[in-house]
Amino acid sequence: MTPITAPFSLYTDRVRPEWIDHNGHMNMGYYLVVFDYATDAFLDACGLTAAHREAEQVSTFSLEAHINYLQEVREGDPLTFRTTLLGHDAKRIHYIHEMIHGTEGFRAATNELMSLHVSRATRRTAPMADAVQQRLAEIAESHGKLTPPPEAGRHIGLNQRRKG
Repeated sequence: MTPITAPFSLYTDRVRPEWIDHNGHMNMGYYLVVFDYATDAFLDACGLTAAHREAEQVSTFSLEAHINYLQEVREGDPLTFRTTLLGHDAKRIHYIHEMIHGTEGFRAATNELMSLHVSRATRRTAPMADAVQQRLAEIAESHGKLTPPPEAGRHIGLNQRRKG
């Protein structure tokens, strides 16, 4: 199994030509695509591998996702991803990815997610296997010592007070 590092650095990629928009940088939709690849690597490290999902007839669904676009990346730019577990319970996993420019080192974007563990048979939430929950507890102990990225827990709004 993947050794626990804090944060995880499990996935790398390069900005592909087909991800470029009319502004000459990576199109916003492809951020979610490449973050999803990083999610696959993270879930594998948590024990939710393809083999486990098939054997147990379970999966994960995205319940909520937030992307913050911090600095543009362009065709050919190398990307690395850091992933931090923010929290979990028997049925949910809360985590955040940071997209890092592979050579210049700047944070290009973040993606905070809440994933829901589900039964394929019922399409309803289901508790994760004990071994997966134990693995998440071990990751949480390690990642709990980290300062989360500043985008973690952010909400969207204009900071105006609501009336009434």
